Amino acid sequence: MIRMRGQRSICRLPSRIQANVTPVKFAMDGRFGLSGDPFLPESEVHVWFVRLHEMSRHFESVLEILAPDEVARAARFRFERNRNEYILTRGFLRHILGWYTGFGPHLLQFGYNSYGKPTLAAHWRGDRLEFSVSHSRGVAVYAVTRDRQVGVDLEYMHQDVEFDQIAEHYFSPREISLFRRLPSDKRREAFFSCWTRKEAYIKARGEGMFLDLRSFDVAFAPDQAAPVFSGTDDPSETQRWSLADLPAPVGYTAAVAVKGVAGGIRRWEWPA
Repeated sequence: MIRMRGQRSICRLPSRIQANVTPVKFAMDGRFGLSGDPFLPESEVHVWFVRLHEMSRHFESVLEILAPDEVARAARFRFERNRNEYILTRGFLRHILGWYTGFGPHLLQFGYNSYGKPTLAAHWRGDRLEFSVSHSRGVAVYAVTRDRQVGVDLEYMHQDVEFDQIAEHYFSPREISLFRRLPSDKRREAFFSCWTRKEAYIKARGEGMFLDLRSFDVAFAPDQAAPVFSGTDDPSETQRWSLADLPAPVGYTAAVAVKGVAGGIRRWEWPA
């Protein structure tokens, strides 16, 4: 997600949301399209797109399975739209991971690395699941792998983003040079392609915005279909990663990065 500096206001959730929620166990009964036994080979990446605005009818049941720290974080969002999107995104993450682990989604516990990247807590990692989440403008995307780092990013291609200014500040020198040479009518799409590829990579590495976006390059010009990248921080490190664009809903762009070779990417959508 494109991040802008600024202060975040604190708001209070309604009392019924602030109260401690008693976890309710939900069987994987196919209500959300999750049925059967999941099979995730180590060579594959599973990607889930969820159209949150079409799943809002499940808001109350999703809210009930969140942990107190997740509810507290939701309360810190200033706008109700952003708060509800976070709640739905987090709730469906629990349902997806619950499907893979075989445990009720309300039972899962999360840990965070020193940069804030979420992982399943140690005692839930028997299946060696790794995951990444991104959401933008009512759509969420989840990437799930086994035993290797993964990062995913999704962006709604806003018309009013000052992409020229952002590119000058966050793109690498080589990317800026390529970006400036593009025709003006190609720059918006190229900007979002470059941004999602870079964000997916830094999220996979687990360093977030602590990794300088200017320290590595990605391919993003219209005639560069393969988003192979090189690094100025550690060239050998970037060679150990795979990066791919994802078919996203109209008006969005998305990319996924995974450690090693991506043997295959399987994609689902909610609702189907």
